[in-house]
Parts: sequence; structure tokens; C-alpha cells
Amino acid sequence: MLALLFPGQGAQSDGFLHCLPEHHAVRDTLDEASHVLGVDVLTLDTPDALRSTVAVQIGLTVAGVALTRALAAERFVPEISAGLSVGAYPAAVSCGAIHFEDALKMVRRRAELMETAYPSGYGLAAIAGLTEYQVETLAARHADEVQQHVYIGNVNAPRQIVIAGANDALDAFITRALAAGARKATRLAVSVPSHCELLAQATDELIAYAKDVPFHTPQSIYVGNLGGRPLYTADAIRDDLATNMRYTVRWFDALTVMQEMGAHVLIEAPPGQVLTDIAREYLPETAALAASTFSFDRLVATARRRLDAH
Repeated sequence: MLALLFPGQGAQSDGFLHCLPEHHAVRDTLDEASHVLGVDVLTLDTPDALRSTVAVQIGLTVAGVALTRALAAERFVPEISAGLSVGAYPAAVSCGAIHFEDALKMVRRRAELMETAYPSGYGLAAIAGLTEYQVETLAARHADEVQQHVYIGNVNAPRQIVIAGANDALDAFITRALAAGARKATRLAVSVPSHCELLAQATDELIAYAKDVPFHTPQSIYVGNLGGRPLYTADAIRDDLATNMRYTVRWFDALTVMQEMGAHVLIEAPPGQVLTDIAREYLPETAALAASTFSFDRLVATARRRLDAH
């Protein structure tokens, strides 16, 4: 069984849209996105552009759908789709729950709301080597002792936790986490405090926007962010997309569910390979392939071979 994984903000890199495969489905996707948004999307992956949350989130959505369509043209249609944070949008397109045009517009609105709420001074940090409970305990102590709040934004793996908050709070918490035994603690290339209560008002506005967006019963399995569980109705997927910026992403739960449902080949859409690295570390019996590390022809051949082996 094939699953497609779609990365979230922080995976972007300079020029990543220009590194997509040379494939007619990719070109068509780039053209469609440019037409829908009224901007050449190939201008969204420059170093200057990538300082914008809006450009990054649109770019990640375009990259994910472009790869999905290129794979589909080669008769690779996933049984399961899942994305981390904004990656949930191309995942929803992949499973047929929302049309690409509507997903692009909703992502743009989502990113605008996030950027407007926190234009500067906030972000995310990744803590490696501590459990969710340990990070929660440290965060509570941090709030008590220095009145600075940080929030658990993602549980990417049992000992890979992403926290959200103000820059000074994150920097101080990184020092605390390292002193408490964290193996690594680093800031991420994200300029908004994703997946926490700080985005409650922005979420309410996106929920209102999403009421008028047409969603459809998925044609294949969609695994959500909030509960890390399969969602089978249009309304459930609409709610997952509209609210995921406010709540903790249970990515490791989602990954575990995909394996339990029989996904043994995982392809991560460009850019980057964070999700692939997590899968390889914790689910070594699966074949995890980061599309950005292969030529397209080799990706297709490798995926076909791994699927045929089961």
C-alpha cells in the first residue's frame, strides 16, 4: 500500500519549486496555480519571498500537488494521504476531498491570517531527545518561574517535539531544555507560532471562511492532524484543515496509523526529507522515500519495485 506524505512549513528551501521534476503534470500544476492566484508561483521560492508565510505555504501546497499529479500520470495513486500542518492541504487534494483551486485559496487565506496575527517576534523550535511529557513539565515550570509561555505545537516522534511561542520565550526555553537533557534544540524557519492557542482567533476566522468552501467525500484515505486518525467525511476534513493551526499536530500518531492500515511504501513530497527521516527511524520495516532526493524516473522505479516486493 502506498502513502503520500506532505511536509509542513520549515521544510522549504531556496529554489525548491524550480527543483520539481521535469514532467508535464508539474508544468500544468504550476500554470494552474499561477492562474488561480494571479501571480507566477515560480517567484515564490526566492530567499526574499520565503520570508513570507504566505509564499511558503502556497509553495508547499503547489509542490505537493505537483508531485501527486506527476505520480498519478505514472499510475501511482496513493491509498493514504497525510500532511503535517499546511501539508494537510495537498493531502486533502490528493485524496479528492478538495479541488486544487479551492485548496490554494484556502491556504492563502490561512497564511494571511497567521501572518497578520503575528507579523514578527514569534516562531517555532524543535526539541530532540525529550518526551512530550518532559517538555510539558518543563514548559509549566518555565511559565511559573519566568512567566514566559511556550506551547507544544507538534509531536513528530516520541522524542521529537516542536514548541511554539514568542522568540524570547523560545530562546530561553531552548537553554532550559538543553540543560534538562535535550539532545538538540533549535529554532525552525517558521515566523508564526503555529499549532497553539495563540492562533485561536485566526482559526475562528478560517472556520468561517471554510464554510463556503466545497469539500467532498474522499476517494481514498485521509489521515488528519488533530487526532492522527483517518477521516472519512467532507465535513471532518474541512474541520481538520480549518482548525489545524490552533491545535497540536499528532504526526507520530498519524504515521503509526498509516503503518497499521498497511502502508509499507511512503513517499514524501518535496521539499526536504524530515518526514522520511522520522519514518526510517521509527518504522524501519517501511520503505520511506523522499522525492526530493531522487530523480523522478528513479523515484518511480524504486517505488514500483518496493510495492511489487509486497
